[in-house]
Amino acid sequence: MSIRRAFVLCCLCLGLFRPVGAEQALRVAVLDNSPSMSFRDDKGQLTGFTVELLHLLCAELKRDCRFEVSSLDQAQNGLIDGRYDLAGMALLDTPERRHRLVLSKPFFRSVSLWFGRAGQSAEAAGQKVAVVRGSAQERYAQEQGWQIVAVNSNGELDGPLLNGDADAALIPMATALGLMQRAAFRDAGLQHRVIDPARLAGEACFGIAPARASLKQEVDAALERIKRSGAYDRINSKFIPFRVY
Repeated sequence: MSIRRAFVLCCLCLGLFRPVGAEQALRVAVLDNSPSMSFRDDKGQLTGFTVELLHLLCAELKRDCRFEVSSLDQAQNGLIDGRYDLAGMALLDTPERRHRLVLSKPFFRSVSLWFGRAGQSAEAAGQKVAVVRGSAQERYAQEQGWQIVAVNSNGELDGPLLNGDADAALIPMATALGLMQRAAFRDAGLQHRVIDPARLAGEACFGIAPARASLKQEVDAALERIKRSGAYDRINSKFIPFRVY
């Protein structure tokens, strides 16, 4: 064996470089406290509508995926600075996001609900509203002049509302269904209503790093295959009691 061949084999064994054409694992940012979309089960394993869809997506792409727990705000910044290839979470398709990120084709339709204590008005000026940091709901609340009580994940939105730090919370529909499984939230006597469908309802997408824009075509095609196969509907029925797309 030549010295050059031996050196190449040694480098491959040590993982110093990969053969031409080999693919690195996709770095996928996910949430772990956003029921029913992405959360941890009783054994601490990530599960939920979005997580199972991502597993199918990675299989369709024939790529290994490395899931990394993040927040909505950190995931979007991570796409821009190269920490992540994909944000595996439901990002509402807004002009601001399209300016910053590459978005996949929609995989989910969402509405936002305002939850408040009895007697609290959704139109009240200056109210303290819990929202997820970096979300479309946060931007909307800022535009209304509401006081922001920011949390890192959808699954934390009930905390400020129930402990009195917030007067209300803006919560995506799928997360609201998950929170309503919690006795304290369900029994709190909260009132709710759909908020500004023109602004806070619409199609949600996965985020793709601008530097990996070529992934969009692959991701879009894979999502279409998953829908055609019936697998999407099976996951939908498993986690959410109504059709989301």
